[in-house]
Amino acid sequence: MTSPSTGPKPGPGPAGAPGRGRRPGLRPGAPAGLRTRWWVGWAFAAPALAAYAVFVLWPMVLTAQYSLYQWNGIGPSTWVGLDNYGRVFTDPELLDTILNAIRLIVFFSVIPVLLGLAIAATIRRIAASRLAVVARTVVFVPQVIPLVAAGITWSWLLSSDGLVNQLLSAIGLGGVTRAWLGDLSTALPAVGVIGAWVQLGLCTLLLLAGMSRIDPALYEAARLDGAGPLREFFSVTVPSLRQEIGVCVTVTVISALASFDIIYISTQGGPGNSTMVPGLEIFYQAFSDREIGVASALAVVLMALVLLCVLPVQRLTRERP
Repeated sequence: MTSPSTGPKPGPGPAGAPGRGRRPGLRPGAPAGLRTRWWVGWAFAAPALAAYAVFVLWPMVLTAQYSLYQWNGIGPSTWVGLDNYGRVFTDPELLDTILNAIRLIVFFSVIPVLLGLAIAATIRRIAASRLAVVARTVVFVPQVIPLVAAGITWSWLLSSDGLVNQLLSAIGLGGVTRAWLGDLSTALPAVGVIGAWVQLGLCTLLLLAGMSRIDPALYEAARLDGAGPLREFFSVTVPSLRQEIGVCVTVTVISALASFDIIYISTQGGPGNSTMVPGLEIFYQAFSDREIGVASALAVVLMALVLLCVLPVQRLTRERP
């Protein structure tokens, strides 16, 4: 006769064991409630998903479709396959717009991130003073100014008789003055300076917020090891800001590649095509030249370029487990 303590024990019933039809750790009646909460969650998300599908996904699908046709936006369309894409990569004017956008990454992304790191580190060191509050406000002001207003203001400042040239003349550098936005050699860098000025505030505040979560014990340990301020910055601060730097680079790179407002207001793509970028070229192709297919193909190429630049940054700056 088998002893109750050593004999086989009866298997747990459906309500006592982690059954196949429900998740471990839930009460017997949880699956029905879980299903209810699942539908409630989707019901709350449905309006946002519907709006995203209508205003983002569907236009993307239509853009990809239009890129395969030759169409003036009014009359019948003609199937041309990948010819529009071939034109984007073979037409020097269209190809130059992409190269200009890539050049702007230096001004819109690299400069604001590097300056933002330096300014944020400086503000962190004087965080207890009122000067830090003033510095944060002044640096962030360009971010809240409408880009149209910023473009108009900088157009005045960089004109041939603007404040920048007046200051240069006042310090004896009158020989280098010029219409900065009207010169073929300086128009694109001048637009880049405007973009860097706009992006600097956002990068600084994001990096400053990241610095506030760094454990002070890391700095204390670095000081005990004899590290100076510069060594602390490169050995403690910068490695701890991997995710914040990734966000800054992502936002600013997208802003550089998709730039439109500042350039349209300040130069409209000129002089010549020296400041023409894909966003502005798409606008002109679609609404001035009535080349909907070419504009759509350029838009698809621009989207692919954004993903090609952003995804590696996200992968490199992702927090490692």
